[in-house]
Amino acid sequence: MSASGKSHVLPILRLSLPLIVGQLGVIVQQFADTAMVGQYGTPELSASGFVGTVYAFVTFFLLGVSYSTTPVAGAYYGCGDRKGVSRTLRESLLVGLMMAIGVMLLMSVLYAHMEVFRQPEELLPIARPYFLTLLLSLPFLALFNALKQFSDALGQTRRPMWVMLMANALNILLNIPLIFGWEQMGIPAMGLMGAGIATLASRIAMTLMLGAMVFRCAAYREVVSATARISRRGCWQLLRIGLPISLQLCLESASFNACGIFMGWIGAVPLAAHQVMCTIATLCFQVVYGVGAAAAIRISQFYGRDEWGEVRRVALTAMGISVGCVLVVASGILLARHPLTLLFTQNAEVESVVFALMLPFVFYQFGDALQITFANALRGIARVKTMMFSAFVSYVLVSIPLSYVFAFRLHLGAAGVWWGIPFGLTLAGTLFAREFFKAVHEHTGHKET
Repeated sequence: MSASGKSHVLPILRLSLPLIVGQLGVIVQQFADTAMVGQYGTPELSASGFVGTVYAFVTFFLLGVSYSTTPVAGAYYGCGDRKGVSRTLRESLLVGLMMAIGVMLLMSVLYAHMEVFRQPEELLPIARPYFLTLLLSLPFLALFNALKQFSDALGQTRRPMWVMLMANALNILLNIPLIFGWEQMGIPAMGLMGAGIATLASRIAMTLMLGAMVFRCAAYREVVSATARISRRGCWQLLRIGLPISLQLCLESASFNACGIFMGWIGAVPLAAHQVMCTIATLCFQVVYGVGAAAAIRISQFYGRDEWGEVRRVALTAMGISVGCVLVVASGILLARHPLTLLFTQNAEVESVVFALMLPFVFYQFGDALQITFANALRGIARVKTMMFSAFVSYVLVSIPLSYVFAFRLHLGAAGVWWGIPFGLTLAGTLFAREFFKAVHEHTGHKET
């Protein structure tokens, strides 16, 4: 790594550490949810996996819309336009809320036709109440995403971290009485629905906490207090950037969600194992996400100042950090695979399937680091249109069909479902990197290899 590249290591790490810690808090909460639901019962664990698979699309869609805040607000902040930053915050909140309402309407239709997913019939009565509680939490999730991305764009990554940690702690504390019941307080055991109510409460709490910080803390006062009216042009700009990112994330999620659907076709045990393995796999994903998001913040600010050489160096530095992170975390997961699995289930059959999924999980780590890094790099320079096409080819035309072929045509079963993932992630990362270096070359004249 060059001396100029090394100069970006510490700033990226400073920004990414709160992001990573906040996301690790999400993982702890997901671990706790999955573990408690799994201890309550295997049918509840399977139903949680099914609903989680469906809602992953929604979560990534709303998150992608909010991601447009980083390059827009970051660029304004980088060039000193405080009114532009303030306007972007308000436009981001409005756009996020409108998108959440639209998604709620669509999910309500889906709720009435859950049978189309061809999941085991005994899971539907368990899944439906959980589905509804998550549906009610979507507006709060969208508003929180907008507030967090705004804070991140200003380099204020620690406050959202603390809010997320407190909200996740609340979620875990509420899980205990709501899932298993608390006889002394007259709270009945609600199983999976109890986990959904805890999630709803924590999302409301974290939205209110971060909103109070952004609009009242001195760290944001200079930009938030700037007079700026919401404009249609600004909202459209956020949608123009955010929707391609959303579609890219949804298509990526589709490769994992298709795996969940395929697992349901095989049986309830593979579906439960898939839910456990997805939760464990987020350890690597969230660490690399934190590094990539930090890179997007710095890239957006250099992009606002038209410093393309620095844009390139930040992306390359972030890629090196990400590869190092996944090597460490994936190795730790492999070594601790038995105690990690026991956190979620005592079922020997589920544990056996989880172990079978570990090998394809290791194989896709480089591709995941590649696609996360350069997807965020493209987001930082607001060059996102081609990401939709690249994601469609990589995930829909390559990853999902290969998962089906490996599992059902080559008869590799549950492990085969996951073997399609490495191919899609690596191809996507390669295409994203190519587009990023093409953009850098257009502005600097450097030929990238």
